[in-house]
Order: sequence, then structure tokens, then C-alpha cells
Amino acid sequence: MKRIIYKLSMVAVLISLMATSCTKDFEKTNTDPNGSPTALPEQLLPPALVGVMGYMQIRNRNFNNELMQVTVSQTDAEGSVFRYDFRSNWADYLYNGLYTELTNFKDVYRYAGNDKDSMTYKGISLICQSWIYSVLTDTYGDVPYSQSNLAKEEGIFEPAFDRQKDIYLSIFQKLEEANAALTGTGAVNLVKTYGDPVYNGSALLWRKFGNSLYLRLLLRVAHKTDVGAQAQAKIKEILETKVSTYPLIASVTESAVLKWTGAGPYVSPLMTVRAQDFTAPGVGKFFIDHLVSWNDPRIDIPTWGGGTANRFRIAPYQGAYLGIPSGYAVGENPPKRSYFYATPSLTLMNDPMTGLIFPYAEIRFIKAECIVKGYISSTTGAESDYNAGVQAGIQYWLPSWTTVPVIDYLTAADIQWDDTYTLDQKMEMIHLQKYYALFLVDMQQWFEYRRTGHPVLPKGGGLRNNGVMPARMTYPIYVQSTNPTNYKLAVAAQGPDVISTQVWWQQP
Repeated sequence: MKRIIYKLSMVAVLISLMATSCTKDFEKTNTDPNGSPTALPEQLLPPALVGVMGYMQIRNRNFNNELMQVTVSQTDAEGSVFRYDFRSNWADYLYNGLYTELTNFKDVYRYAGNDKDSMTYKGISLICQSWIYSVLTDTYGDVPYSQSNLAKEEGIFEPAFDRQKDIYLSIFQKLEEANAALTGTGAVNLVKTYGDPVYNGSALLWRKFGNSLYLRLLLRVAHKTDVGAQAQAKIKEILETKVSTYPLIASVTESAVLKWTGAGPYVSPLMTVRAQDFTAPGVGKFFIDHLVSWNDPRIDIPTWGGGTANRFRIAPYQGAYLGIPSGYAVGENPPKRSYFYATPSLTLMNDPMTGLIFPYAEIRFIKAECIVKGYISSTTGAESDYNAGVQAGIQYWLPSWTTVPVIDYLTAADIQWDDTYTLDQKMEMIHLQKYYALFLVDMQQWFEYRRTGHPVLPKGGGLRNNGVMPARMTYPIYVQSTNPTNYKLAVAAQGPDVISTQVWWQQP
């Protein structure tokens, strides 16, 4: 009996030792040293940027470009965007996609940690969040903001819709915070440069992009009676009194661009479009006629590019650039004569420069507008910024463009600056050139037209919505059933959920 008890005791000891050895450092032993239990910022940032650019570029192609007469579809079908006639299901794609990517950008901030890269990642995250939220609110008006993307963390499945004014003011705070995070001791370049496909880890360039975005959004609300004075004061700080505090994009090479290499995830979203669908819309008459009359180097005109330029990738018909008049009525001739019209060339689909987020030219046109409106002072007027904006817009697509000085190009095209013009004439000059500089930049052409009414677009006889440019997209239909209380509150505050309801910054 004693032997049996002794053996049982030894067995128990062995079992105890085995259990201890199995559980000791269990987590350390069974954790992949090359992996991480949470996603790392350098893992999250590239796919989030690629994802958001995908949604932006697709809607730029089939929504912004149709409204703004860059392209015109050749169809008699109902629901045509270029006729200001589009169905409510247009709203879902951008809304769903951008909110999905916002979760990833917020996770970049959350998982940044405390290493030397942390402040830089947090600054980048705040800038990207501000960029995305600005596109959302400028597209739909009042949208979920302060309670958005909090289902997992706080169990908020029906977020409130914030007023656009409040969203803008909060975005300004975010961009101030980002500028501070990317300044001084926090302004370190990212060690893992592969985690930044836009600026290759440069904290300073991200800071410049954030401040440039700040300037864009300040100008968008500078006319408002309730916040205009504060916005104009901040514009003056950025452009005059505190220039070193708020560095801006300062050259074409500093433009914010996600270049499509064609390798790995960096494949242009335009490559997802079927070739026959990509070339189905013709180039708009408004868009192409100016370029032809200016003898512009961005299209394939022999006197400029020797037949090799064509960086806007427009395919002529038998050497002629003919555009489709926008807004034509159902049954009119243009769709029946499609073979006569210039079309977007297939080479545009994989051009690495199409991933344009913020062009340097925009900074110069913003400065020109601020001068003519008196927001900032200038001893030389707006001419130098206007000229530089035109030159930068061309050089983005043709970096080696040095054949003719910009003043010679402007004079030959008869679009040189004239200080004797009225404010409205000057705004038309600035925004006609800005229109081309914003080619392929998400929905910015549409936003700027809604803000200024420039450039003046011709109106065809087939336009719906009383011939008035749509002021917003409607909310996705499913929001009415999944978030009914807050949807009704948003409609009550903003106005009917229709395309003619103006958002806050469009109102006086």
C-alpha cells in the first residue's frame, strides 16, 4: 500500500511539473516573433490610402467628370449624371467606401504606439481623416462625424449626423493638431518608408499637405457670415504672418500623389474598368475646346509636343479633337455620332500620375483668389500666382515642359492676366485654369463650381433639376432604415434629402 501511495504521489508531482512547464511563458513561446497581435500603422496605411483613392477615382470618373463636362456619356438612358439626373443608388458607393477606410485611418492613430514614429503616424492619420471627412461632408452635407466608426469601441450603431459647420470647425482643429504633431521633435521621418506610398516617410511633406488642405477648406468657408472673419484671419496667418508655422506644398514635385506603379497593391483603380466602358464616354466639348484653342501642350498638338505629349490621354478622331456638347436632350444627335468624338485614351488607365490627391497648382490659384478678394495683401497683384498656377498645372503632366515660357504661352492663347478686369472676370480666369489643374482630383472641380459658380459651364437643353448644378448627393437609401431617428433629424436640420438642397457652405 505504501508503495502504491508513493507511486501515485510521484505521478502527481510529475503531472504538476509538466503543467507548470507547459504554462510557463506560454504566451511568449506561442507568439510569432515576426508578427503582431494588432495591426501596425505601416501595415494599415498603404492599403487604406489605396482603398480610399480607389473610391475617389471611380467617382471622379463617372460622377464628377460627367457633371463638370470633362466627359459626356453617349446615351439616351434615364439616370444620366451629365443631365443632372441620377438615381439615389449613386450615393452608396462613395459613402460606404470612405467610412470603411476611415476605420483603418483611425486605427493607424490608435496603434501608433509610443515609438519615435508614433507622432508622425498620428499626424498622417489626422490629415487623412480630415481629407476624407471633408469629401464626405462636401458631397452629402451633414454626415456622421463625432460618433462615426465607433460601433466596435463604443457600441454606437446609429451615429448622429453632425452639422457641416461643426464638422469643418473640428477638421480645422485636427489639422492644427497634425501640424503640431509633425513639427519639431515629433517631425521624424518614418523609418519604414514602405508604409508610406505618398511621401516615402517624409514628415515635412505630410505637414505641407495637411496645411495645404487646411488652406483649401478655409477658403471654402471664408465667405460665410458666421465663420468667414475667423477663416480669413487664419488664411492671412498661413499665407502672410506665420508662413514658417504653416509650410505649404511648394513645388510640383511636392504635390500629394499616390503613384500607381502597377506592382502589388499599387494598381490604378481605373484598371478595374472594362476597356470598352472606359472609352464609352466622349470627351466634353467644354473641356477639349479650350485646350485646342489655347494650343495647349497637355494634348497631342504637334507644335507643342511633336506628337508625343498627350499627357491628358485624349484620343482624337482622325487627328481632330471634337468634344460632345453636355446636357443634350434625349433623342438629340450627339450619341448617334459617337465615332466622331475624342475619347479618353486607354493609356490613361494605368498612368502613374492619375493618383493625384492635391496639386501644387491649387496653392497658387488659392493665393491668386485670396489676393483679388483682399484676404491677403500683395504689392504685385495676383498675376504672378496666376501665371505660376498655370505653369504648375502643365508641368505636373509634362515635367520637362520648357519649350515656351509660360508668359509666351498665355499671350499666344490670349489668356494672360489683366488687372483691369472685374472681380467676376478675374474669378473666371483663375477658376478656368484651376479646373484643369484639378483634373482627376476626386470631386474638387464640382465642389469649387458649387462654391464659386466658375468656370461658367454651357447648359444643354436636356438638363434636369431646373438646369441647376446638383448641390449634393442624397444619403444612401439604407440609412433611412438602419439609422432612422438620426436620418430624420438630419433632414429636418439640413433640408429635404434631394440633390437641390444646398449644404451649409453654399448658403450665404
